[in-house]
Amino acid sequence: MKPEDRIEAHDGEVNAVKWSPSGTMFATGGSDRKIKLWEISGGKCQSKGILTGSNQGIMALDFGIEENYILGASNDFASRVWSLTDQRLRSTLTGHSGKVLAAKFLGDCSKIVSGSHDRTLKIWDLTRIACIKTIFAGSSCNDLVTLQGSNIISGHFDKRLRFWDSRTDSSNTEIMLQGRLTSLDVSSDRSQLLCCTRDDSLKVIDLRMNQVSSSLYADHFNVSCDWSRAVFSPDGTYAIAGSHDGSIFIWNIAKEKVERVLKEHNNAVLACAWHPSGQYVLSADKQKKAVLWSDI
Repeated sequence: MKPEDRIEAHDGEVNAVKWSPSGTMFATGGSDRKIKLWEISGGKCQSKGILTGSNQGIMALDFGIEENYILGASNDFASRVWSLTDQRLRSTLTGHSGKVLAAKFLGDCSKIVSGSHDRTLKIWDLTRIACIKTIFAGSSCNDLVTLQGSNIISGHFDKRLRFWDSRTDSSNTEIMLQGRLTSLDVSSDRSQLLCCTRDDSLKVIDLRMNQVSSSLYADHFNVSCDWSRAVFSPDGTYAIAGSHDGSIFIWNIAKEKVERVLKEHNNAVLACAWHPSGQYVLSADKQKKAVLWSDI
């Protein structure tokens, strides 16, 4: 992979980066309280709009499956939904008593689940713009993913993964890892879960067995913060994560081995995102910059 373009994406940390499901655009979220929308044209990142309304930094992003809406989780204790057609703020979801570090659309995008520093998950009904369920998780939620139907997996400060059915209040499974969780990503076939932890490793969980199937380490790989985001490649054979020194590591999961180290950032890389086609990777760092990488 080679760096195709470099952009000054935000004024400060770029905490989140996310491709739309079709790969036609991507979004970045920063500590400057903005979400920015981008398109790729001729190998360059072109700005397509700025979404405002958050009162503190954006920590996580999610696109609706139809790409009509984008969801942003914020340090101001709220989550917000913007329309992508007119780039206007549609809904503000308040009720958490701590930073909202994770938020995802549930199912058909009529509901949202958010996870917070306040040790709860909340389910929101977007038609009523109301919280319809609060789940007490017992530890700060750093990230979460949604599976088919009503199933949610959350990753926590207390080093635990918790598995939930959003129709009930209790966790039906817990898995203890060696470090506190910073991010979760589900493979496209929904069979594997990638976990980034503060013990400077990535773990792959086989979701059929609920067991660790691969452990990914590397010399000089250091997870930089409690919201460092690692992701699978679209086919689930590779994992990518940024390090404290600005390096980006790509592992072959089956071999549990680093295949590439990418160097273009001078500061801690906080988030990575792989294009749905596999053609591009995005990386974002602590000092304003995002880099678009392309396959040679």
